[in-house]
Amino acid sequence: MASMEAVLSIAGSDSSGGAGIQADIKTIAALGLFAETAVTALTAQNTTGVFGVLDVDPAFVAQQIDVVFEDIRPAAVKVGMVSSSAIVAAIAEALARNHAENVVVDPVMVATSGARLISDEAKDALVAHLFPLAAVVTPNQPEAAALCGFPVEREGDVERAAQAIAALGGGKAAVLVKGGHGARADDLLRFPDGTTTWLRGERIETANTHGTGCTLSSAIACGLARGLPLAEAVRAAKDYVSGALAAGLDLGRGSGPLDHGYLVRR
Repeated sequence: MASMEAVLSIAGSDSSGGAGIQADIKTIAALGLFAETAVTALTAQNTTGVFGVLDVDPAFVAQQIDVVFEDIRPAAVKVGMVSSSAIVAAIAEALARNHAENVVVDPVMVATSGARLISDEAKDALVAHLFPLAAVVTPNQPEAAALCGFPVEREGDVERAAQAIAALGGGKAAVLVKGGHGARADDLLRFPDGTTTWLRGERIETANTHGTGCTLSSAIACGLARGLPLAEAVRAAKDYVSGALAAGLDLGRGSGPLDHGYLVRR
């Protein structure tokens, strides 16, 4: 009988298929693991924008998590879009009572199209309740700036932001500040002991970046589920995302999705 590790994605649904739960499922499957989901919100969106958000009842979000853990226990968990503080609290309580491991928190605040996806109240709840449960938090530079309250543009800013974000979560989580919004794709990984390492990368010129952050965070969760050390899991995830961008998929009239299946076709 065959078996494989499972990864649970707790996130919003993207009706266009490029980000959110759909991107996570594609990523997890492409990397050879079993995808499980707990949907936090339904969105009406496409590559040009987000046109509607319908939150799921917090108790039902928690029920989805509980029944997954009761049957096919995930080896890692990715938390993505959570738009209300009540849902944040329900997720945190469910993860704590199920003793979740290898939790990757992607603080999704703004869609690639520029649409705001989280309230200030929910952002504060995310920091207070989910950051302390995380193995790693993965903000991009705009999200890091929103979290720490100062511009994050130069390398020194990134290093200060990583330290500040780590402190917000009580210092237990690693912090990955993603640099894909700049001229290069250089990311900074700060470990809980305060040491840091830069993960350098060439920026891939493409307008089709919808779901990049969702894809990276779920790929990191896959690496942790396989038992990779955090730095190796991040490097492997970064390589996967780079390949998905470089594959050159071009769909939609806006910022199109990555090619999550490029590895499978190879």
